[in-house]
Amino acid sequence: MTTAAVVLAAGASRRLGRSKQLEPWGDSNLLSNVVARTRAFPVDEVWVVLGHDYERILDETEFGDAGVIENPEWSEGIASSIRVALDALTRLSRVDKALIVMGDQPSVPVEVVEALIESHARSDHQVSVPKYRYSWGNPVLVDRALWPRLMSLEGDEGAQRLWQAHPDWINEVWFSDLAPRDVDTETDIVELRPKHPGSV
Repeated sequence: MTTAAVVLAAGASRRLGRSKQLEPWGDSNLLSNVVARTRAFPVDEVWVVLGHDYERILDETEFGDAGVIENPEWSEGIASSIRVALDALTRLSRVDKALIVMGDQPSVPVEVVEALIESHARSDHQVSVPKYRYSWGNPVLVDRALWPRLMSLEGDEGAQRLWQAHPDWINEVWFSDLAPRDVDTETDIVELRPKHPGSV
């Protein structure tokens, strides 16, 4: 089985008031850091969805060999990025699964993704979701057969409601750690940003 990781990074960072994708992070910016970490996951391809501030983020971010997908409907919310990403993968890639990664979560452990992929391979469910202590989180692994259902999502809502409506689809993979935090506010930046340049 083959997997493409899709980093969703098209939003306008309204809570922060500036493009958090470009926030200084280690020796690069936040999105460069997330992309580098994602490229270290045990996946076959990496794609990044951009939208707000597209040209500037494209110019100032290191993508390596990751593909970039533009979402012209980014202002609708996260559902539009999921649709655009899976549409692109349907047309451009032959992978079996998509790992949906949040572009503002810089500290997802590689071990979480390894465990998700290994558990998914043993499961007969179409979706593998990490359960951090008491709640579901990200990233999420989804079989190609289910992509059309995700492409019907609308608005600023991810797929969690769809998962809740179809528990028979779900393979829960439990982790004792708390869920990786999002970078949404100045406090998050202060608490999560690497303390020394060059560290991640």
